[in-house]
Amino acid sequence: MHLRLKRLPLVAVLFGSLALSALFLAPARSEEAAAKKLAAIPERMQAFVDKEEIAGAVTVVGRKNGVLSIAAVGSLDLEKKQPLPKDALFRIASMTKPITAIGIMILVDEGKIDVEAPVEKYLPEFKGQMLLTGRTAEAVTLKKPSRPIQVRDLLTHTSGLPGDFPPGLADIYQKRNHTLAEVVMAVSQRPLNFEPGTKWAYCNAGIDVLGRIIEVASGQSYEEFLQKRIFQPLEMHDTTFYPTAKQLERAAPTYTKKDGKLVVAPNTLIDLPKGARYPIPAGGLYSTGADLAKLYQMMLNKGTLGSVRILSEKSVAEMTRVQTGDLQTGFTAGMGFGYGWAVVQKPTGVTAMLSPGSYGHGGAFGTQGWLDPQQDLFMILLIQRTGLPNADASKMREELQSLAVSALKE
Repeated sequence: MHLRLKRLPLVAVLFGSLALSALFLAPARSEEAAAKKLAAIPERMQAFVDKEEIAGAVTVVGRKNGVLSIAAVGSLDLEKKQPLPKDALFRIASMTKPITAIGIMILVDEGKIDVEAPVEKYLPEFKGQMLLTGRTAEAVTLKKPSRPIQVRDLLTHTSGLPGDFPPGLADIYQKRNHTLAEVVMAVSQRPLNFEPGTKWAYCNAGIDVLGRIIEVASGQSYEEFLQKRIFQPLEMHDTTFYPTAKQLERAAPTYTKKDGKLVVAPNTLIDLPKGARYPIPAGGLYSTGADLAKLYQMMLNKGTLGSVRILSEKSVAEMTRVQTGDLQTGFTAGMGFGYGWAVVQKPTGVTAMLSPGSYGHGGAFGTQGWLDPQQDLFMILLIQRTGLPNADASKMREELQSLAVSALKE
């Protein structure tokens, strides 16, 4: 028996061929369009350099499985006219806070810390801490708070601890002349500004207390713990509290605007005091775009990077969900706070292009790092600039996020 093949009309053959071609061409065109939009990121950053808003910028865009784009524009040092390298070292300031929180959650996973436990369980110097209820020129009025502060209160900036440091330690971030234990002892003697858990108030001192809890619970120094449990496993070789002389050759100075020109900003910690002993858990880290990309990939991968697990999936989920309820938090509209991370509740303004549940943190010198799990996306902006009206809502951040999100929708 011979099977008679049905002959297709020529138009059907042509249509089929075109359709098959489209299957191959569409992804290629999509990738090409995405690449163009990613390439536009350094172009837009260069525009800010040309306007003398910033000296330079490193930007990174990636997914949980790798980096899609890393670019550097502008100058490392304006005076020396050095181009900014992709591996430039930046003071990431308060972007250190989520990393301190990761350290806490590693110990939670190991059963050495309970986030619901009172801080005094780990640091007895906090026993008997009082609540400030009134103040006059002659005296203050104190009472016992309804409950002691808990570890979770420190993680969410709801502890009531004063955000500044006591007399004699006001310049601790510049001098670094006390140990973490000494500073936290002084912090423990100060009365609370409000009942724990009832308000949100950004608190550097509270994050520094978390650093001391890490020391007590782990039996290691805070710096050593982060180095061994986070930076070494993730191969974040340029992330440190105390850069070497060689690393400082790649460190970007911080600039500010004066009479319409960029000038080096004073007192921005580029020159570490000799014998510095205070790591600043709330904001002392130096890092690079490539190093932070590894950290953010780990978070998007629910605690792992490659074969290395840093956090349990449960801890990642707890860190990155809103833990502050309906409390009004900073630093832009529509935000809540998790454990160490700011979390987008209602995308608006600078977060309009992000999904609900996106999370991240910025730093005082303009650095930003944001992750959007729904879109499998992270974005890093590294600049060194003081005096911005709101570093968390800068035009540089908005441009980076808009282009990155748009590119990955192609």
